[in-house]
Amino acid sequence: MNQKTLANWLRAVVVLAACAGVLVYGVVIPNIGLRTAERNPEYAYCFWPWLIFLLATAVPCYLVLWQGWKILSAVRRDESFTRENARRLGTVSKLAAFDAAFLFAGSLIFLLLGMNHPGVFLALLLISAFGLIVTVAAALLSHLVYKAALLREDADLTV
Repeated sequence: MNQKTLANWLRAVVVLAACAGVLVYGVVIPNIGLRTAERNPEYAYCFWPWLIFLLATAVPCYLVLWQGWKILSAVRRDESFTRENARRLGTVSKLAAFDAAFLFAGSLIFLLLGMNHPGVFLALLLISAFGLIVTVAAALLSHLVYKAALLREDADLTV
């Protein structure tokens, strides 16, 4: 499989991830919230704060997808190992760290306010841990791509 074909397949994956995010954030989460509010009217006041909070967590996710799209566009042009891609991966790392911290902090605040169930808190804690794994992986890739870019620049200068 050549580089353009691989980049096109990965771009399709990014588009599918964006569509899945729209489905989850636009349909699944609001429906779960509405059903929960209907079954437990005493928690109906939690619907809008939780919905706004969860929609806010989608913003960094879509920014990561946008950075991924830019990286894949560079890969498609055979510019995989560049300082710009290293910077983009660094941005992905920072966005993932922010989203993980934001999710954890918001869930903890809702728990302390009595607007969160301990089981939901634990589930979101696991999701935050996954965000930290993405943070470390993106930071490592950023470092490796930066080193490869430096090596490529040195090789280009010696020719």
